[in-house]
Amino acid sequence: MPLHQKIHWKSIFSIPGITYTVLGVLSAVVALRGFMIPNHFLDGGVTGISILAHGIFHVNISLLLIVLNIPFVYIGYKKIGKTFAVQAMIAILMLSLLMHFIHFNEAVTEDKILIAIFGGFLIGLGIGLVIKGGGVIDGLEVIADYTNKKYGFTTSEIILFVNTFIFLGAAFSFGIEAAMYSILTYFTAARTADYVVDGFEEYTALTVISKEYEMVKSIIVNDFGKAISVYKGERGYLPGSFDIKYDCDIVMTIVTRLEIHRIKEAISEADPAAFFYVQSIKEVTGGIIKKSRKH
Repeated sequence: MPLHQKIHWKSIFSIPGITYTVLGVLSAVVALRGFMIPNHFLDGGVTGISILAHGIFHVNISLLLIVLNIPFVYIGYKKIGKTFAVQAMIAILMLSLLMHFIHFNEAVTEDKILIAIFGGFLIGLGIGLVIKGGGVIDGLEVIADYTNKKYGFTTSEIILFVNTFIFLGAAFSFGIEAAMYSILTYFTAARTADYVVDGFEEYTALTVISKEYEMVKSIIVNDFGKAISVYKGERGYLPGSFDIKYDCDIVMTIVTRLEIHRIKEAISEADPAAFFYVQSIKEVTGGIIKKSRKH
């Protein structure tokens, strides 16, 4: 069974992954309970929809965060893999649970600029840390990736389209001023998440130099269903042993930021000494970017 269809419990319960997820969820809870919800400030995506529905219909926001994210987790399960779906669901359940039990007696501040900046920073930090841990706390990340492949829209276009309706809803429900500050909150969050996850680009080029290059090829192509390009090269030339060199295949593949963590972990298990370098890519056209499945 391909690796992307298996559940890698070692990856899910790794100390770095758990640490990133817990810190990310805590940061998101402080942002939501301490800054955004008491002042009717929205973020984008599922989180924004949850705050909007909570403010209008007074539905329990913990329940909303779970229910609204379930369809996106399912899409992630079908399109990315079981491990991602489990990590995402753990993060979402953790966020919902803490949102249920943690309450602030009053908002940290009522200054609208501070709310937009620090609320946006903390929610963006939370989103970014959870992504680094291998999951998500907002399903729009998944649907944007999927819709981009299916309909040809970029991630930015999809997110902008969805968030336009969210902020219009905020304008009608909470007033124009709250909607405008919510937009500032969203952009603060987006930029913070960018820095945390090393770029918001849809695709990333992952290059691997390893003595086990045949195994690396097999892992990327057969286990994760990704296309590769291979360069003939040499490794070696190390300080103190400059004259020692070996022929090798340098393997390059294009992945999304939601996939790169699991691919690197799988390769590292095969060759702990494998050398990686990652490059941000603004646009990818042609070739086989993602293996499609037949339904």
